[in-house]
Amino acid sequence: MSGSGVHLRISYTGDKPSRYEHPVILGYATLYQADAIESALPDATSARCLLAEHRPDIISRLEARVLSVANGMDACKHLDATLLGTARLGLRHGSFGADFHHYHNENHIMDLAERRLGRMIETCGLGAMPGDDWLALVLFSACHDLRQREPVDCPGPTGGNEASSISETFRILDACGFDRTTDRALYVAMELMIAGSTFDPRLSEASSDTANLTGGALARSLGLWLDGGQPMWREDADARRGERLGRMAADIDTANVGEEFQLLGVSALQLAEEQLMRRQLRPEQPESAQQALNFLSYGQHHYFFDLHRFSSREAERVFGPQKLANSEKVRKTSTALMARFESSPAANGRVVMEAFAALCAEA
Repeated sequence: MSGSGVHLRISYTGDKPSRYEHPVILGYATLYQADAIESALPDATSARCLLAEHRPDIISRLEARVLSVANGMDACKHLDATLLGTARLGLRHGSFGADFHHYHNENHIMDLAERRLGRMIETCGLGAMPGDDWLALVLFSACHDLRQREPVDCPGPTGGNEASSISETFRILDACGFDRTTDRALYVAMELMIAGSTFDPRLSEASSDTANLTGGALARSLGLWLDGGQPMWREDADARRGERLGRMAADIDTANVGEEFQLLGVSALQLAEEQLMRRQLRPEQPESAQQALNFLSYGQHHYFFDLHRFSSREAERVFGPQKLANSEKVRKTSTALMARFESSPAANGRVVMEAFAALCAEA
């Protein structure tokens, strides 16, 4: 995901920012075009119809979440955009369409918008941030994983999936009545939040032979990366807010490390199955055994201890204690899974997954 560097799109005159000629910072909005899913679901009305047919519960649950953080604001457009993003992911990669991803689907949106964001609200209190900030995090939940099969990369460390999701998110905001000039703060926030959620994919390659891999969420170094390309971004209040929200958003996205251990195990199994699918392997195939074993043992240990770091004080306060409590269980489970198949190799990936699930249940 490395490239030729950041391309900032802010116009400045002298030492202070002038009137903004562009509503965005990174300039990804025009790099990726709409696809058939966007054409099939062009607006919030079509999204509501699809969700009403397949998952009517999602409509009421997202309505409740938006209302809970709006603090009296008119958040109809935010709700429309959240529903549209959710419906599109469900149709593109979820249970409403033909390219099902076991982790990156409509249920992942609900995990973030309901359970994880709910824990932040419960611990920090709604008064910890303005309503606009909470609403931006709800929108992030619905839009950050819109694209999962983008083959075209982009300049800088932002992943192609994330950059194309930014492009589509901007079109979602447009379709729901937001304006790129008057609502610039929201566009900038969504751009930096989704970019910051880029996670080093070398995690999927972790094994006993690749213990020195590095990576993690881009959000941790997003500000430094922007400093290198255009340090004047710090003069832009919208960009400063977006970078701050980007760190919180990345933490919510990876907060499985700080949830109950059984939930962490479920997400690991979903990701393992999705990884096999993307490699065109079925868990019942013998060739899937080693891949599943690497991911659920070395991969989980590497993710938990080497790659994951909290990027915001708020998320560390909310999820840090449970991550600490999970740490010994991750070590024991990873070690036990390897020992389970040390002398008798697994027949296939499904056997490995079942063994991992049993270990998680016992932990």
